[in-house]
Amino acid sequence: MSRASDTAYEKIRSFILYGEAHPGMQLTEERLSEISGVSRTPVRDAVQRLENEMLLVRSASKRLSVADWSDDEIDEMFTLRAMLESHAAERAAQRMDGDSLVRLREINEILTEAVNRPKPDIGTFLDANRQFHDLILACAQSPRLSKLLPALVEQPVVRRTANHYSQEDLVQSGLDHDELIAAFTARDQVWAGAVMTSHIRRAFHSFSSASARTVED
Repeated sequence: MSRASDTAYEKIRSFILYGEAHPGMQLTEERLSEISGVSRTPVRDAVQRLENEMLLVRSASKRLSVADWSDDEIDEMFTLRAMLESHAAERAAQRMDGDSLVRLREINEILTEAVNRPKPDIGTFLDANRQFHDLILACAQSPRLSKLLPALVEQPVVRRTANHYSQEDLVQSGLDHDELIAAFTARDQVWAGAVMTSHIRRAFHSFSSASARTVED
């Protein structure tokens, strides 16, 4: 894979996940070349990778657009994510060292402070939440999980509805993290796996409620 293809992939992916893209938005190779600043050939390579991640889809007429998942697809994504992240938490509970525990606490303190502001800082919440789960995945020491999970975790629809989450939902996320840290400290893999499953299922229902509020708005 060329450096230009990697550049196109990173910039287009960032546009989908954190930029102005929205579900169902149609995109052309010309537009993606403008976004990424590279020619159409490496853009095609990047598009193939993003189609494999199900962030971009093609219609029967070959038109390219940002993925717009059904409720059933989103439910399945969260179900698979719960299974994989629970397994990651179980592995991490047996492998996490003291420095990683300290770092998890630091990250969650940042997250908790961000969501307890009069107006929650969603950007800081999302960044801290990603760092928290990334560190657990790193501690799981599983190359397979590291390849499988990212496609399920970084969903553009989550980013677009985060501002509609209730403060209660955001605060609860930090409390779930506190319990995960307690399970890791105890090196209890059963506890860690159960808390992670509950955490992801709670996130699914928070997401569903937020999506419904977005539609109403």
